[in-house]
Amino acid sequence: MANTTDVLADDRLDNKSKSIVREYAEAFLWSFVLFLFIRTCVVQSFKIPSESMVNTLVIGDCLLVNKFIYGIKVPFMNLRLPKLRNPQRGDVVVFRFPLDRSNDFVKRLVGVPGDKIQIRDKQVYVNGTLYQNPHELHTDAQILPQGLAVRDNFGPIQVPANSYFMMGDNRDNSYDSRFWGFVPSDDIVGLAFIKYWSWDSNKWLPRLNRIGRLID
Repeated sequence: MANTTDVLADDRLDNKSKSIVREYAEAFLWSFVLFLFIRTCVVQSFKIPSESMVNTLVIGDCLLVNKFIYGIKVPFMNLRLPKLRNPQRGDVVVFRFPLDRSNDFVKRLVGVPGDKIQIRDKQVYVNGTLYQNPHELHTDAQILPQGLAVRDNFGPIQVPANSYFMMGDNRDNSYDSRFWGFVPSDDIVGLAFIKYWSWDSNKWLPRLNRIGRLID
């Protein structure tokens, strides 16, 4: 016959083990829920894979995106929560690529709904006024005529309602709204606001001078 004291002790140990497992499981579950909430509704990280935003963003930059400033899109529902403000000209925006919404792009917002956009010899005009962007970069002195390509001469064209015109800061090496059109407001993910990490894969070193820098 088993000793009663031993049985009770074993039960207490078993219950304690179950309690510890349950605590860890609950902690993991709530951490996962919190992670999903933050990623879906607050901020999300992205890594830059191309040179279209040089020198503002370079390959290897890791950035955080504010997802609630333009209004959080509720998952699995055609609904956005109230926004803090509308996307503005000059914002660096992450959005779903209109031709393949499984991919995210990052560009600078150049045209808001109602704007008339025209590019003449690489110069961008918004509503007839030269758009001053101190971050734009041109690496090719050649100017392509409009009949040959849209890179250097484009439009005029008006941005439709609930849509935006995006361009890369590396103007001569950016696949953007000049080539594939407008970004619907529903495809806006958020505002890129800080570079929290940057890695130079050629030198296998972090770029310390870019880490923690705000994006403007």
